[in-house]
Amino acid sequence: MQITGHITAENLMSLEAYSKFRKTHKAEVLAHRKLRSVHLGDHITLQFESETTIRYQIQEMLRIEKIFEEEGIQQEIDAYAPLVPEGSNWKATMLIEYPDVNERKRELARLIGVEDRMFIEVEGHARVYAIADEDLDRENDEKTSAVHFVRFEFDPAAKAAIKAGAAVKLGCDHTNYPAHTQIAEDALASLAGDLK
Repeated sequence: MQITGHITAENLMSLEAYSKFRKTHKAEVLAHRKLRSVHLGDHITLQFESETTIRYQIQEMLRIEKIFEEEGIQQEIDAYAPLVPEGSNWKATMLIEYPDVNERKRELARLIGVEDRMFIEVEGHARVYAIADEDLDRENDEKTSAVHFVRFEFDPAAKAAIKAGAAVKLGCDHTNYPAHTQIAEDALASLAGDLK
């Protein structure tokens, strides 16, 4: 999968080329995705996106929907490309996961606003809170969504610290979901590569 820094219709694979690529490279793309997944407590996971994960997502959508016309391809790019980090930030798909339907309904009502209380804490720096759901609002007065899109924007000093190997925590200070976790070194090494 070609990494170019900018996803366009011209640098995506044809459906035929992607079908061949997928057979031999799917496992490594899924391993990359898994490496960049950070679990926060028992019920929240942040899947930190990269150009690789988003290219894969777009190619999968084109394959599944059998989209080969220019307009349809551009719609998929427009939907997913904004999730690629831009050098000063990390972007993630945030999943709130409760297997039991009734528990999920109850907890999503208790977790209104949780997406705005997510933070990254770089050792020696102030917390960086998530900027959530820039494309559309994903909650109402009764509940939050089970899926959010969040962006963590870093100043130059925090970026430099991350790239120099500072410890980094992912956390949440929502009243009904207080949690934090150290981001593992291998995941952090991958995430540091997103910063320019």
